[in-house]
Amino acid sequence: MGKAIAAGLKLRHDNGSQFISRAFQAELRFLGMDSSPSFVRAPEGNGCIERFWRTLKEQLLWLHTFANIEDLNQALQEFRDLYNHQWLIERHNHRPPALVRQDLLGAGAAA
Repeated sequence: MGKAIAAGLKLRHDNGSQFISRAFQAELRFLGMDSSPSFVRAPEGNGCIERFWRTLKEQLLWLHTFANIEDLNQALQEFRDLYNHQWLIERHNHRPPALVRQDLLGAGAAA
């Protein structure tokens, strides 16, 4: 991985010691990522990401063994595409996230 390879991305995290450590923050800066800590005493954001991690583990990581990092990266990209384009999410009226995002971006452009 090269310097600034993740420029423009934000990493949302809680205020755990591993995320606010100097070493972790230095790595984010090297990668070009912005640190986006959640608000203290606002667990809703943590609940969303914790549920996502659980889904990722149950649907992918605990089901497969990966020979190398490239295989893991490929599987993660395939999971991302499947989730965004084919999963029907109840809170989105049983629509996939990509369709909801498209509708929101279209509504923002019309405003």
